[in-house]
Amino acid sequence: MSENSRNLLAGLFVGGLVGATLGILFAPKSGKETREEISRKTDELLVKTKEGYKKAADKCAETVQSSKSKLKGAIDAGVEAYRQANVEKTV
Repeated sequence: MSENSRNLLAGLFVGGLVGATLGILFAPKSGKETREEISRKTDELLVKTKEGYKKAADKCAETVQSSKSKLKGAIDAGVEAYRQANVEKTV
């Protein structure tokens, strides 16, 4: 995973955590209600974080596969050019 993807996921996680915490702390609710809200918000944040991670991981896998294909094509073209150059020298 690229550094930008990791930074994005970390930012989303921290921002969500801070926002949820501040919202809960300033809400006038009982302790039980606050704990339930914290639990619910944590579960929601976990789901969003997992979704974001999956999207980022899928995008990285696509990029790696695309890069491998392009690199293989470039190597094959280079090998063919080398062979052609050597055939012309021997003729």
